[in-house]
Amino acid sequence: MRQLLTAAILLAAGLHPAFAVDGKLVLYTSQPNTDAQQTTDAFMAKNPGIKVEWVRDGTPKIMAKLRAEIEAGNPQPDVLLLSDVVTMEGLKKEGRLLAFKDADTNGIDPALMDKDGTYFSTKLITTGIVYNTKAPFVPSSWSDLTKPEAKNLVSMPSPLTSGAAMIHTVTLTENLPQGWDFYAALAKNGAQAAGGNGDVLKAVSGGDKLFGMIVDYMPIREKAKGAPVEFVFPKEGVSAVTEPVAILSTAKNPEAAKAFVNFLLSEEGQKLAVGMGYIPARPDAGLPAGYPDRSTIKVLAFDAAGALTNDTANKEKFSDVMGQ
Repeated sequence: MRQLLTAAILLAAGLHPAFAVDGKLVLYTSQPNTDAQQTTDAFMAKNPGIKVEWVRDGTPKIMAKLRAEIEAGNPQPDVLLLSDVVTMEGLKKEGRLLAFKDADTNGIDPALMDKDGTYFSTKLITTGIVYNTKAPFVPSSWSDLTKPEAKNLVSMPSPLTSGAAMIHTVTLTENLPQGWDFYAALAKNGAQAAGGNGDVLKAVSGGDKLFGMIVDYMPIREKAKGAPVEFVFPKEGVSAVTEPVAILSTAKNPEAAKAFVNFLLSEEGQKLAVGMGYIPARPDAGLPAGYPDRSTIKVLAFDAAGALTNDTANKEKFSDVMGQ
């Protein structure tokens, strides 16, 4: 009776009783395995009553698994932590996400959050330019990749197989004055679009290519290990995937899922992201070693809903422009 009375008082005050936040929490994530383990371990240390069971794979495979479970009428995850907002926007449109209006978004740019409170960005993984230290020049602009000195020396991940690469493509074509003509110029200059970010890093660090489009943390980490690469945030700005977190509307433990969301957005959760080598969503959490001052990093605007609507058309346009 005393426990019930305490719960009633806490609920009346707008708080959740401690005993309500426990049990099993099922997480589906596209984080690298090491990051996923660190994230869940830190959360469970903060919330000892919650046991996290997580499944890790690339976003397309995670979504295929989730779709099959939905089709069978038994979706398993309580919470999703995936690479991009376009995926979340699609789930939101289907009514698959639970709105969490009271999430602790203090200190985070509202532009990084869904206005309806169904998903929340947890970090910024930007795409800029990597170059080999033996490159003939130091790039500072996206247009530098179309210079004659870069002919046949540019590598980039394919947006036909990478969601992050498609976000990057859409961001640049919507923000650069050249639009799709920029990609036409890349194609004319012999730029190669294939594979993922890891393939780009391998090609540029190995010297097969001397320039590339790539997510920031890969070359910054590899440079710290001695690889002959440097990373540039181009002056026009960069695209970003934000690894959003969201609660499924079918969550079996929504209170634990809300606790997980709030943990990721908290100062502690954001500093955890910094420790993993990522730009946090919260500016006050600091930056990893090797990154310039945050004020010098310009993140370009991206319309997730528009990208979702135009996804097929954008892929067809890319294939046409790049001759793939």
